[in-house]
Amino acid sequence: MKMGFDGEILYDDLNFNLPRGGIVGVIGGNGAGKTTLFKLMTGALKPLGGELRVGETVKLSYVDQMRGELDPNQTVYEAITGGGEYVRLAGETMMNGRAYCSRFNFRGPEQQKKVGVLSGGERNRVHLAKLLTSGGNLLLLDEPTNDLDVATLRSLEEGLEEFGGCVMVVSHDRWFLDRIATHILAFEGKGKTTWFEGSYSEYREMKAKARG
Repeated sequence: MKMGFDGEILYDDLNFNLPRGGIVGVIGGNGAGKTTLFKLMTGALKPLGGELRVGETVKLSYVDQMRGELDPNQTVYEAITGGGEYVRLAGETMMNGRAYCSRFNFRGPEQQKKVGVLSGGERNRVHLAKLLTSGGNLLLLDEPTNDLDVATLRSLEEGLEEFGGCVMVVSHDRWFLDRIATHILAFEGKGKTTWFEGSYSEYREMKAKARG
């Protein structure tokens, strides 16, 4: 697949197949094309060449860096659970809604706060909590660890480990990727990309050996 803007090529031979149940860490410098790839996968952009195929059974769930699409008039509880007593995790497990909100550090009266008054970090937590109940089987996460405290970061890691589908994560947090990633998609500059089966540390080791 080929993609670029205004005559500048981001990548001209991007080729990969997503593994069933895998967690893919997407890495690379700013402007390398990581977020652009997600927009290609959602259909917001079209490639300059080649083909991008999304399977008929794939249901995408995408949280971007801007954290949009929240109703400022809803409470935290309503935004996360839809107002019901229970939520369905990863399309299967049922969990009490208030207990689920607490898992993302929204406890007691905090669950009745209006979304419109939340801080950036709190909105991020709401998005992540909603994402894991969305019913999608392919999650696209763009810098999901921004503004997260340690407890919420751990909740995210646990949620991704329990998730039954496939996940792609754009992140500069190498420690986070090392804990969750089963594969690495690296945007290495000058149009070059590398698909690697293994953890982030294993990818770095492979690159170090290649450099001698």
